[in-house]
Amino acid sequence: MRRGLLLAFLLTSSAVTIAQAAVHRLDGSTISPDQIDATVTRLMKAGEVPGLSLAVINNGKIVYLKTYGYRDVGKKLPYDTDTIVYAASFTKVAFTYTVLQLVQDKVIDLDKPVYQYLPKPLPEYENWVDLAGDTRWKKITARMLLSHTSGMADWRFFEADKKLHIHFDPGTRYAYSGEGMQLLQFVVETITKQPLLELMKKDVFEPFGMTNTGMKWEPRFETNFASGYDEYSRDLGPERKKHVLAAGSMLTTITDYAHFVAAVSRGDRLTDKMRKEMLAPVIAINYKHQFPELEMEETDANKAIRLSYGLGVGLYWSPYGEAFFKEGHDDGWNNYFVMFEKPKTGIVIMANSSNGESIFKELLETILRDTFTPIEWEGYTPYNERPPRPPLAKHTETKVEPKVLDKYVGKYGNPPKLVLVVRREGDHLSVQENEEEAQDLLAESETSFFSTISTDVFTFEMDKDGKVTQMVLHDGERTVPLSRVP
Repeated sequence: MRRGLLLAFLLTSSAVTIAQAAVHRLDGSTISPDQIDATVTRLMKAGEVPGLSLAVINNGKIVYLKTYGYRDVGKKLPYDTDTIVYAASFTKVAFTYTVLQLVQDKVIDLDKPVYQYLPKPLPEYENWVDLAGDTRWKKITARMLLSHTSGMADWRFFEADKKLHIHFDPGTRYAYSGEGMQLLQFVVETITKQPLLELMKKDVFEPFGMTNTGMKWEPRFETNFASGYDEYSRDLGPERKKHVLAAGSMLTTITDYAHFVAAVSRGDRLTDKMRKEMLAPVIAINYKHQFPELEMEETDANKAIRLSYGLGVGLYWSPYGEAFFKEGHDDGWNNYFVMFEKPKTGIVIMANSSNGESIFKELLETILRDTFTPIEWEGYTPYNERPPRPPLAKHTETKVEPKVLDKYVGKYGNPPKLVLVVRREGDHLSVQENEEEAQDLLAESETSFFSTISTDVFTFEMDKDGKVTQMVLHDGERTVPLSRVP
């Protein structure tokens, strides 16, 4: 959909389940529901955000809960408080809360090396065979995995060789790692002999009334789900995750997740001791940016707020006491929450747009009077400071014979860690990466194909006998060769 049409739809729809009086800010002032509405709608238009949901928590209770805009712009379907959205890395906090309950039940110890819970040495398992030559895996504990200090990168497929590595001595510095959460999921499921989905239902979803939340896509979500939209307002569709991933497969609603954050603010289901463990700084963070996760550029910019990481959440200090926070980010999905511990005041923001983060700073400052969130470290460039968006490359579609398309059908990559599946869909191709939604590919030539929903271009290479040997992904920043899998 063209950007102008999207903006024309933006402000015509919202749903409210909690009728609000004035909301209390951190500085003791109040803001009215009308003022919040005016702020949100103005910023959504300025930031080109199609849909957004918002919850404000005062004294550990939800006092404001509202949605704005559209879950599906093309169909003019309004975003409501029961709309299923992709939680992305918000998942990690719910997973952490499950693990901490296992810790207080003495099922797992935060400081015992996790390999000691496994029947075999860690590198003897397929997913961790890459660590066979580095004995530092024996040092990794649950505390390190929850605080992102294991030494592993975010995802192995971002590594040059697509393999898993330990980049520094575990426990010595912060580097965000989805791989670490996946390792802990494996350990937890091994210890408990239960799938993570069942554990999270029992310890998080059911106790907190999260009736519209799941760890993978469920048929019941089909009646009311949001599509994600990229920076150019292109529809990326929903996130129909097929597998349970502690690092980020949760589907939820603003209602459910706001109730979860409120419960965490109150410490529900955790002992005082365990809650203090969760919110105790494990590692100070003195790096300029959170991503790239292995960036080494140091800064003193966040020393005043004592930026650090606890268990599953980031931490910083303010004149109103300690705050804990978490982001959720993926193409088409931008989420953020922050909770100030002493007043138990916080906010949950979930946007179905890659542009969502551009309005977070002003939302936080206006609604909460929160001027302390480390915006630069988060990588949140405000909408009015963004450089001009590069124009989309222009492609001209050409028709290719079905027999040519059939040559490219198959799997590419490095299974089971990274697999791209190419299929023929009538007169064109589609490609699906791991758990992502499939995207249509149109031919620009017999060997070059462009995505209809992203800037990705795929080219196919053949040997002298005309046999396809690899597919190369060009995403504007990288060129990634992907070998054909027999």
